[in-house]
Amino acid sequence: MATISLCMIVKNEEKVLSRCLESIKSAVDEIIIVDTGSNDKTKEIALEYTDKVYDFEWIDDFSAARNFAFSKGKMDFLMWLDADDVVTPESLAKLIELKERLDGTDVVMLKYNTAFDENGNPTFSYFRERIVRRSVPHQWEGRVHEAISCKGVVLYSDVAINHQSIKTKYSTRNLEIFEKQASNGEKMSPRDLFYYGRELFYHKKYEKAVKILSSFLDDKNGWIENKIEACKVLSLVNIEIGNCDKAFENLFNSFKYDAPRAEICCAIGDLFMKQSDYRKAIYWFELALTLPKDESRGGFTDLDAYGYLPCIQLCVCFDKLKNYAKAKEYNDRAGSFRPRSESYLHNLKYFDDLHTKGIL
Repeated sequence: MATISLCMIVKNEEKVLSRCLESIKSAVDEIIIVDTGSNDKTKEIALEYTDKVYDFEWIDDFSAARNFAFSKGKMDFLMWLDADDVVTPESLAKLIELKERLDGTDVVMLKYNTAFDENGNPTFSYFRERIVRRSVPHQWEGRVHEAISCKGVVLYSDVAINHQSIKTKYSTRNLEIFEKQASNGEKMSPRDLFYYGRELFYHKKYEKAVKILSSFLDDKNGWIENKIEACKVLSLVNIEIGNCDKAFENLFNSFKYDAPRAEICCAIGDLFMKQSDYRKAIYWFELALTLPKDESRGGFTDLDAYGYLPCIQLCVCFDKLKNYAKAKEYNDRAGSFRPRSESYLHNLKYFDDLHTKGIL
């Protein structure tokens, strides 16, 4: 059986660190905790799980901290988690079983679930390089949104890590690091440009976001999945500044990189709904329902876009066109995906009222 070193970087994570380590401890053979400057009880909590707790001076570089953490691991494989990640009992059992069959594998990609519905089911996920063979040199790259360039044999696994942040405010930290990187004249990789542009959007710096994301799209070396996502982010920027025509153009530009994705079709449908053009919106939402979900590409996947979201929006569209029977049909389909959804339950009552009034 392969052995795994869990290598984490933390700072002021006293509220979540124990939750994370409790969820994973039985699947790993060594725990490495690298603290980058906590002033709470993070280190004390870490010491309850391991004596391998190290200090690392924070230098605005996540890769530097992660590479230091990886340098301390001694097992066959190195694994990373963030303090607000959780491994469910089901995934824990799968991970333990996975250790039995890692011969010949150099990198393990695990699903990363980052958003959840009212039932706790994931609604947004993507694959991350999560476990790497220690004997094969793997380096983290990038000051922010760091990543590993995978080398050797890559295995995709259905083991999932759940990101369950308790933070209520989006930090400016990442944007500040990017801004510092730019002001210092440091060369940015295509990946840096993508995430820099996205951070600018999150912080409502729309003009600069357009400039940076457009620069990313002009770079021939950018990853296709990030290019498609950049088109989507640019459309959101243009919606915010009131330029819906440009937002449509952004979304249609994504088709240059790959066949239509359900996420893009739903975004186009939403734009037509904003313009009260429900017949065109219906076309795009119905198209979304026909498209296959392919998470093997590794890009961001909005799971709701392949079922619940187009159904609930089609319900609204057909209701606006006074086709109540069709609207109810799509609401019922939406409920088959998320039976406790607030929108679905609200619509149920609405259609019951229509039935009582003899309209439906």
